[in-house]
Amino acid sequence: MISSQTPFMDLRFHVQTFGCQMNKHDSERVFGMLESLGAEAVDSIEAADVVVFMTCCVREAADTRLFGQVASMKNLPLREGSPLSERLVAVGGCIGQRDGERLFESLPNLSVVFGTQNLASLPTLLQSAYSGAGKSAEVLERSTAFSSDLPTNREQPWAAWLPITVGCDNFCTYCIVPHVRGRERSRELDDIVAEARGYVEAGVKEITLLGQNVNSYGRDLYGEPRFAEVLEAVAATGIRRLRFATSHPKDLTDEVIAKFGTLPCLMPYLHLPAQAGSDDVLKRMNRKYTARHYLQLIEKVRAVRPDIALSTDIIVGFPGETADDFEATFNLVKSVGYSQVFTFIYSKREGTPAAKWDDDTPREVVQQRFDRLVEVVQESAYRNNQTDLGTEVEVLVEGTSKRDAGVLVGKSPKNQTVHAPLPAGFTIDQLAGGFVTVRVEEARTWYLRGTVVGIEEASA
Repeated sequence: MISSQTPFMDLRFHVQTFGCQMNKHDSERVFGMLESLGAEAVDSIEAADVVVFMTCCVREAADTRLFGQVASMKNLPLREGSPLSERLVAVGGCIGQRDGERLFESLPNLSVVFGTQNLASLPTLLQSAYSGAGKSAEVLERSTAFSSDLPTNREQPWAAWLPITVGCDNFCTYCIVPHVRGRERSRELDDIVAEARGYVEAGVKEITLLGQNVNSYGRDLYGEPRFAEVLEAVAATGIRRLRFATSHPKDLTDEVIAKFGTLPCLMPYLHLPAQAGSDDVLKRMNRKYTARHYLQLIEKVRAVRPDIALSTDIIVGFPGETADDFEATFNLVKSVGYSQVFTFIYSKREGTPAAKWDDDTPREVVQQRFDRLVEVVQESAYRNNQTDLGTEVEVLVEGTSKRDAGVLVGKSPKNQTVHAPLPAGFTIDQLAGGFVTVRVEEARTWYLRGTVVGIEEASA
């Protein structure tokens, strides 16, 4: 047993994260909480005394992966010198919120379950589990706290996630998020700005504002969305790069669109999930906009920022999708010419209206549609990247290539991955988190490659 006076000293923990940026942000808070209590983060399950899974239940594959990984740990021996008699396994995030104590029935080696609304309870639940009290679970339906109030250990010191809302009020018929993240709540603007200012003072170069639907920020506080004010206020802190995710098309206002033309720090990249291009499918999805309205938004955005890179989400095989419905989606994707599309084959989610709807479309037909869509997406991404061939782009350096430690990797303003050989006389430790200028000599479908021709910031 571990001393109750120093319950986390000598413990090593590992966190695995599935799903969206909000889960990644919550994982950074898990790191912060456990490290502040004396535990040490490690890179593998084998080396960990405590394993925490931050889960997503948007798609069935995430459930399958979680259950498989937890079950496979049953016979995995503890590391030599572990202070525990058995490894503690905790499941949080959306699956924890959705299933609660039911997870113990299917995962006997699970120790702790917690939900999206009570991240701060994790240390107490872990302590209860290893002190001999048995399995511990706590899932709250609603919380007034934001995870941003907790300690954090960011994945990269130069980049920060900054949640401005949690939860969602849209109730798309395929989506489980409102049921596991709760109804939408907005943070006070002063709190958001204070956190952003703290990041700037700490040397953060890029902030990404987070929410299931950032465009509706403030509706619960002020009776109307005020996301444009958030962008203005955070930009005024002096942050070098500003991004946001995710946007619901029905709430994207002209005021927000205009900020792409007036705020130099707002990067020329917008993720605007369309989900489908058929009005009939959009109506069944409860998306509350038409394909025409969506395309009008794209026109407005490009009028303000012609060089903007656009990405989207598309669901193929939604219940009742006809051949004509798919062609409408295919044509929308082709018409917009996205730089990136996250394509998904529809997956039933228990608890959503669409999960009750039957569909007799053969799986092979859905797969053929999916493959056609992927092909046109790749063509579009390749074509868009050609516009940067021969130009010079500013790159925020993130690290080195997994394949070649002599090649730096970073992101352009348009969120493109950029590769370039490390310049002579510099190490990646000197350049990571700083800006370099890369002359693009090769433009592929999913990345740019070139040569560093300028270094703005480098550590000694």
